[in-house]
Formats: sequence, structure tokens, C-alpha cells
Amino acid sequence: MDINTQFKKGVLELCVLVLIQKNDRYGYELAEAVSEHVEVAEGALYPLLRRLVKDGYCTTYLQESNEGPPRKYYQLTPEGLLYVKALTIAWNEFVKNVGNLIEQGNFPK
Repeated sequence: MDINTQFKKGVLELCVLVLIQKNDRYGYELAEAVSEHVEVAEGALYPLLRRLVKDGYCTTYLQESNEGPPRKYYQLTPEGLLYVKALTIAWNEFVKNVGNLIEQGNFPK
């Protein structure tokens, strides 16, 4: 079992929301931006994006592209903005607590 894969699944949603918060993005662009920080399969991204729209955290709109058909852009809703802020706070607390736990053990950093 690849432990790193489990970590990635847990943070993919946060990564995607943080990137969309910075500016509206289309799917492939999101996959590329996430991959700069975390290796992720592009196919894992689209089900997550559909769920974020379904849950009301994102909306979509089409924008013409010079390189083919119009692109579907993802944009945070006000609920999505609150959600990404809450996730970020929870993530920072989680990382701090796990870091403290590791420091108490005899594990390499």
C-alpha cells in the first residue's frame, strides 16, 4: 500500500479549492497546477470537481478558447470560500498536531 497515495487523497480537495480561490481555473489547468505540488492523476480531479459543484462550493462557466472548444471554468461560491477557509484552518491545526506527535516520538523528520 502506498501511504503517500492516502495522504494525497485527503488533501486534493483542499489543494483544488485553494487554487480556485486564487483565480478561476479550468480542469486541465487545475490538474497541472496541483501536479506542481502533489502528484495526482488527472482522472481523479474531475469527480472531485463535479462533487464540489454538486455540493454548492463551486459554479462553472464556459469561456472561449483560442486553442479549441470553450473551456469550463470553476469558480468558488460564497459557501465555497467559507468552506476553503474552514478546511485551511483545520488542515493547519492537523499538521501542527501531527508534527507535535512526531516530535514526541523517536521518528526521523
